Amino acid sequence: MNYGYIRVSTDRQTVENQRYEIINFARKNDLAINGWIEETISGAKNYDKRKLGKLLKRVKADDLIICAELSRLGRNLFMIMEILNICMAKGCKVWTIKDNYRLGEDIQSKVLAFAFGLSAEIERNLISQRTREALARKRAEGVVLGRPKGKKSKRVKLSGKEEAIRVLLADNHSKSEIARIFKVNRSTLNAFINERMRDGCLTHLDN
Repeated sequence: MNYGYIRVSTDRQTVENQRYEIINFARKNDLAINGWIEETISGAKNYDKRKLGKLLKRVKADDLIICAELSRLGRNLFMIMEILNICMAKGCKVWTIKDNYRLGEDIQSKVLAFAFGLSAEIERNLISQRTREALARKRAEGVVLGRPKGKKSKRVKLSGKEEAIRVLLADNHSKSEIARIFKVNRSTLNAFINERMRDGCLTHLDN
């Protein structure tokens, strides 16, 4: 199956340019587009909350996703790398028109997959480092971290990580990314943040 993926950020942006580029590209490469995925949504929204997430669940080996450029998949490099890793793990090819990427089973794709995976690991380490540094600054300033003594929480796995979550939110990381960092479900993180907000421990609920 060959899929054409189109994403625009607002309804004021037309999908027609991207559709024309994909159709023209497919015609030149003697390809048929078997399905179209179109959505009007910010690229900052995590892929599993978009139509793209549903597509990634059903693609299989030898399927092909064609999009105008990599930025259509996501707004930040970390998300794009994660999406491409999913596709390559399933044997699904990703071709972009403007960037001229051809990610599939060839050696170039395997090299890129290694580079993407390494970059993702580096990014996770940097996030961890920034979080540790921010927490160290808070401790140096005399801020007492962790949940108050004697206070119980149903979200035990996240207890004591309030300040780390605050730092990551302030650094514009999505809740999905933060949930993956702490190895919990996004719903667990949401519930934990809501509980802490009611307790006055967290004040940031965006993303």
